[in-house]
Amino acid sequence: MKKDKETLLRTLDPIAYYVTQENKTERPYTSKYDQFYQEGIYVDVVSKEALFSSKDKYDAGCGWPSFSKPIAEVVKKKDKSLGMIRIEVRSKEADSHLGHVFDDGPKELGGLRYCINGAALEFIPKDKLKEKGYEKFLALFE
Repeated sequence: MKKDKETLLRTLDPIAYYVTQENKTERPYTSKYDQFYQEGIYVDVVSKEALFSSKDKYDAGCGWPSFSKPIAEVVKKKDKSLGMIRIEVRSKEADSHLGHVFDDGPKELGGLRYCINGAALEFIPKDKLKEKGYEKFLALFE
């Protein structure tokens, strides 16, 4: 469910709003999640829908958190901005801009690189999954 602009401006920090609502990109190497490898899942900062697992996160050296695959459905759209053609990744429920997916990921992990803005994410540690209502994702860590 899409939230109204006033609510989002009040509840999101400015960079999260800028990224998720204005389809922008945070500066590389500025996300607290770029070099973060604790076990858990990453959810959309707006809707709290589950998106990615730490099990699928890897260091692509690009300056943004990178994942080999999502753990739930995401929306992919053709993006022709900035004079190039890319595939944008958006959250299904809130339609938040998350980042882009590229086909230059590790072949052994499926070949994809979901290059995601850390400002669009919230991390839920493995030991808090049940408490926060994400218990179905505990199976990812067994």
